[in-house]
Amino acid sequence: MPEPAAGSASDGAVRPPVTRSAVLAPRQTLPPLDLARRPWPGREITAGGVTLHVRETPGAAGARAVYVHGLSGSATNWTDLAGLLAPRAHGVAVDLPGFGLSRPLEPRRWTPAANADALAAFLHGAGDGPVHLLGNSLGGAVALLLAARHPDLVRTLTLISPAVPDLRPDPRRMSDPRIVLALVPGLGRRARRALAQVGPRERAEQVVALCFGDPSVAPEHRLVEATEEIVARGRLEWAGEAFTGATFGMIAGWFRPGAASLWSALRAVTAPTLVVWGDRDRLVAPRHAARTVRSLRDGRLLMLPGVGHVAQIEAPEAVACAVAGMWDAVEAGHRSRDGKMDAVTRVDNVES
Repeated sequence: MPEPAAGSASDGAVRPPVTRSAVLAPRQTLPPLDLARRPWPGREITAGGVTLHVRETPGAAGARAVYVHGLSGSATNWTDLAGLLAPRAHGVAVDLPGFGLSRPLEPRRWTPAANADALAAFLHGAGDGPVHLLGNSLGGAVALLLAARHPDLVRTLTLISPAVPDLRPDPRRMSDPRIVLALVPGLGRRARRALAQVGPRERAEQVVALCFGDPSVAPEHRLVEATEEIVARGRLEWAGEAFTGATFGMIAGWFRPGAASLWSALRAVTAPTLVVWGDRDRLVAPRHAARTVRSLRDGRLLMLPGVGHVAQIEAPEAVACAVAGMWDAVEAGHRSRDGKMDAVTRVDNVES
């Protein structure tokens, strides 16, 4: 049945805008989830004047998916999801400049806009376009800015808990509340000294406790991998600058009004878009999910009960079904009369 247009009803009464639900591919069309899989091999690539470290997931010829991690994340955040989607697309998970194993931009710039421009130059230079673009958290903000500014590069867009403006002053949104104090110039020395005493395994566990809806589902070997990454990242002289710069750059973007805001960027996105949110997300409030979808020209929503901020890690199979469903609908040319994705199967919630 066709969905009513936003704000209208057959009886003439005003209705709230419709939040369109995700299209799901059958689980049996995806490969088994291999929780023992190690991160995909990585290498450094220079394209379009930008050098990035990437991890590639061999997959279907002709279709390419590009994965963009969040603040303090890396390409390894996409190991499981990229594997599940490999039969449909060759995967390229990037380390944003200054994160993972990628060197910073020169001159050093940490804003989502600078990262979006750098990634667009990289994709243009590599000849990768249009691609299926996926971003989580800060990477979601980067991905939506890229999609708004460079529609020729983006075939579909997936935003997993994107870092849309959320100005709640709540220290529980940090893996360690002392991080807030450490960011204060001049006054944060004691907090920085205390944070330096936290071991890498404890830091990994803090991040999981913050980002997962249910931290108990995190496999032990993933915690070991995260610990190893924290140790390796601690050896990079730019690591602290990257985290601080990206944090301030992201928050500063939340204050941009009008046409410069992320909400305006969402309205400029033309690609079919899937928005995924966990209802236990502590970092970006789940209440922003519906507004995010309604800000898009062609958006659908998958809400995951019991899941936190990194749904692609915590509930990769549920996310993969929704991503694959969108890709399949677009590939098959399924369109409704308003030009948007046709609803083959719609869900409001999926058990993770």
